[in-house]
Amino acid sequence: MANNNCLEVSEIFYSIQGESTFSGLPCFFIRLSGCNLQCSYCDSRYAVEEPGRMMSIDEILSHVDSYPRVMVEITGGEPLLQKNVHGLIARLIERGRKVLIETNGSLSIANVPTDATVIMDIKCPDSGPASFHPDNFENIRKRAVLRPGTTEVKFVISSRKDYMWAKGILFQHDLSSLAPVLFSPVKARFPIQELAREILNDALPVRLQVQLHTVIWPDTHRGV
Repeated sequence: MANNNCLEVSEIFYSIQGESTFSGLPCFFIRLSGCNLQCSYCDSRYAVEEPGRMMSIDEILSHVDSYPRVMVEITGGEPLLQKNVHGLIARLIERGRKVLIETNGSLSIANVPTDATVIMDIKCPDSGPASFHPDNFENIRKRAVLRPGTTEVKFVISSRKDYMWAKGILFQHDLSSLAPVLFSPVKARFPIQELAREILNDALPVRLQVQLHTVIWPDTHRGV
């Protein structure tokens, strides 16, 4: 297989989309290996710690084709670390698939086509050491003009400190006018009831997000 046509894949699977505004819909997932961050709450560390399988784009598409009509999410790890991901995105779009890209926000999304939907984290302080790409706020604005609704912004909340920080970023950059904004609690650290109460008290223009797949399959940590 030619190296310029390959991606390192941690796992591929068909499941219910558990996050974003697409939550609840059938989705085919392509989880790529490797990440440049070490978030304290990471639920897919195996995508970094275990070697993935090198697969050509054609091989990946052959698996996708077994599940016609459903949307496809490319996730990780951090999928934008692999340069050949853009070729995969292009091929999926050519096939008429709805494509979601889940990214940690540390890499520029400037080259992700607006035919795909970017679901981008902005890492809160209690996530651990992180770096948000300085161009991505402007990239969100550009995408909102070129093709509204093709970016979603997610904050994973571990504490009230995280909540206050995320609220500040939300208003500083007027994010809710540009994209759906998702606040998701780290279940073991910040009870969802407390996060809901904070959102209600402040009447924030954000969507409270529960990881639906963890509700459906609470004891399964891969392939869901």
